[in-house]
Amino acid sequence: MGNSVKMNLSLNIEVKNLDHLGIVAGIIDEIGLVDQINKILGQHPQEKVSAGQVVKAMILNGLGFVSGTLYMFPKYMDGYACEHLLGEGILPEYLNDDRLGRVLDQLYLKGLSEIFTLIALAAVKKYRVALSSLHLDSSSMHLHG
Repeated sequence: MGNSVKMNLSLNIEVKNLDHLGIVAGIIDEIGLVDQINKILGQHPQEKVSAGQVVKAMILNGLGFVSGTLYMFPKYMDGYACEHLLGEGILPEYLNDDRLGRVLDQLYLKGLSEIFTLIALAAVKKYRVALSSLHLDSSSMHLHG
């Protein structure tokens, strides 16, 4: 008879939530939003999380049906598969209110309408949306906390 081999497999499995945010993160990646924001705002070699990744995280938070203040942001992201959604090596504590605030300030200084238009046009191009007219009023968007 043949030899029998006993295998003792011990797996450490950590389960994190994605909910609908995996789909949203995929669409953000498809339109290249993170790279667009990084190109507009620039990157510093010492930053642990880029401005584009911060914007992506804020979009995911905004679509997560949670209304919370910015200082609670790391706690919100702690419940999700942060590295899977935002990128390898991105930990929730990197998304603190100071980092988020600096990115929001940079976005404002560069011009929100211009940035919104660039991103919207990239999505239109990516998904080949036929345009007969444009209405780019982003004034109804707000953030507080």
